[in-house]
Amino acid sequence: MTVAEALAYLHSLQQFGFQPGLASTRRLAALVGNPHDRLAFIHVAGTNGKGSVCALLESVYRTSGRRVGLFTSPHLIRFGERIQINRSLLPESELARLTATLRSALEAENARTPGDPLTPTFFEFTTVLALLWFAEQGVDLVIWETGLGGRWDATNIVTPLASVITNIALDHQRILGSTTAAIAAEKAGIIKPEVPVLTATDDFDARAVIEFRARELAVPCVMIGPSEVANFRHALGLSGAHQRVNGALAAATVRLLRAWLPVSDEALAAGLATVQWAGRLQQIQRGSQTFLLDGAHNRAGIAALQKALPEHFPGTPPTLILGMLEDKDWAEMAAALVPLCRRVLTAPVASPRTVSAEALRDACRTATVARPVKAVGSVAEALKQSAPDSRVVITGSLYFIGEALALLEQPDESPLNREVDRRLNDWSPGGSGTVPAGSELPARR
Repeated sequence: MTVAEALAYLHSLQQFGFQPGLASTRRLAALVGNPHDRLAFIHVAGTNGKGSVCALLESVYRTSGRRVGLFTSPHLIRFGERIQINRSLLPESELARLTATLRSALEAENARTPGDPLTPTFFEFTTVLALLWFAEQGVDLVIWETGLGGRWDATNIVTPLASVITNIALDHQRILGSTTAAIAAEKAGIIKPEVPVLTATDDFDARAVIEFRARELAVPCVMIGPSEVANFRHALGLSGAHQRVNGALAAATVRLLRAWLPVSDEALAAGLATVQWAGRLQQIQRGSQTFLLDGAHNRAGIAALQKALPEHFPGTPPTLILGMLEDKDWAEMAAALVPLCRRVLTAPVASPRTVSAEALRDACRTATVARPVKAVGSVAEALKQSAPDSRVVITGSLYFIGEALALLEQPDESPLNREVDRRLNDWSPGGSGTVPAGSELPARR
């Protein structure tokens, strides 16, 4: 199997959409020897910040001398970003080999049981592929991010050393529930017997749900609150006041697990200070222009960006390049950002779920008549038209950030290559793709 064939096969799996439950993932993993049984995990869920917490934990444990697997989603530019070891992306040759191996096992199983076909989704297949790679490579620890929710997420077949829930906010309500309590119940589904849980959520109802689930299972529950964040004294390699919460949560996790995974104070401090995580208040300098890229894609993310903008761009407001997806509260989020910017360029996200540049332009104009707003045909065109401006912020969706990042960091790469990897994000629970009607999760008993 070639790399192109592997990517095409992965893309073909998106037709199965989202299927609640762990049976498919468990069955697929069993076909290749249950590789997760040979690995140690820290499982991370949450509405926002889970990618940042994963990056912080990975950096700390790698700095301490361990070989660390990192599984996150969605990818920004390359599929291999999802599956890393010591921050080296899964090589394309290994992606092709592993895809062929897993596909062969799947096809043999379906030939053996034609009346009970196994039809994994893209994310389920990718989850088991990652487990296979990490087990083959003998990593010391896997930092393991959920895709969507937690209870029925494919990643939930593992039993970790610790379960970490970053925060709870309204997002993916049609699937996870319309209240923070309902969403918290889905995230709390990653809590396991005899496994401690840590959370930094500040929502009262969500905290109550998580605490109740921890009591049900008689496991320790560590709450990171304002006092813990105020007492957090480490330097962080990630920008934004909200990252102090993520840093405090990551540090508490490391300290809690020191009996199993010893980490010195020096390694903890160095790992937190040197962490890198693309697309989260990431600053890029190109000639006379400073770009700030942030994957804010829900109301909580936009609120964090609102607080960060005056710190990054004091004085003169920046130009805003904005692209959003239609299954978000896009009009409300656009209205929150526009007053903080000098002018706005709206563009479509390269996804079937995009809000049109024109509809987004109209929403921005409704929010304010004091700022000029213009709709353009693409991210590339928006970047060209931003050329006279020294300060530019790009936001609205992680997929949109991925497009911009590819153009800013890899301007000479084949557009066809970028398109192949981008299409794999059209259905991916990590940033979440279109969910078929009727895919709401069953109620928790």
